[in-house]
Amino acid sequence: MSNIVYDYIEDYLRSIIPKSEGLMEDMEAFARENNVPIVQPEVAKFLSFIIKSNNAKNILEIGTAIGYSAILMHNAAGSCRILTIERNPDMYEKAEENIKMAKMDSDIKILKGEADEILEKLDESFDLIFLDAAKGQYLQFFPECDRLLKKGGIIFADNVLFRGMVTNRKLLIRRKITIVKRLKKYIDFMMKNKNYETSILPLGDGVSVSVKIGG
Repeated sequence: MSNIVYDYIEDYLRSIIPKSEGLMEDMEAFARENNVPIVQPEVAKFLSFIIKSNNAKNILEIGTAIGYSAILMHNAAGSCRILTIERNPDMYEKAEENIKMAKMDSDIKILKGEADEILEKLDESFDLIFLDAAKGQYLQFFPECDRLLKKGGIIFADNVLFRGMVTNRKLLIRRKITIVKRLKKYIDFMMKNKNYETSILPLGDGVSVSVKIGG
């Protein structure tokens, strides 16, 4: 069994998801070979479902990496605008290259720098915000995300169960204690936040989906 779900469930879910082709397949191979974290297949499928079912057209992503999820979200949304934030210069350059290869550079803009500094300078409304950056900073990012998210919009956060450590102390690695504590605080905060309806799902490494209903 994996840390989040039984292996046979994960294997089955991945077996019924159509395999990627072309650039997306190449990016997945690059991520595997270079140990770059990207969204897992079942999370990617669910994220696409959320975007399509909510007709999200103005999207903010925190944590670009190689641009995989930005391209994935563009494929799901069709005509859309995506702002994505990345602080790592090497990842920024690779993402730029991939987005240009996908011919999406007119719709996807990468902002290079620290997320908290960039967020406070933004002044527009987003349909969906995808959190996939430093796991211990989700709660720190929230006030600006809340300000930028329209009513009815969604905050989709990946890796919130963090290899099962958030749910089971037996899995906890000492050097990850701070991250786990902060993720627990984020989950607790969102579950109790009366301006949001939040659901936690054991997909991939755990995702939370929060719909803004008030505020």
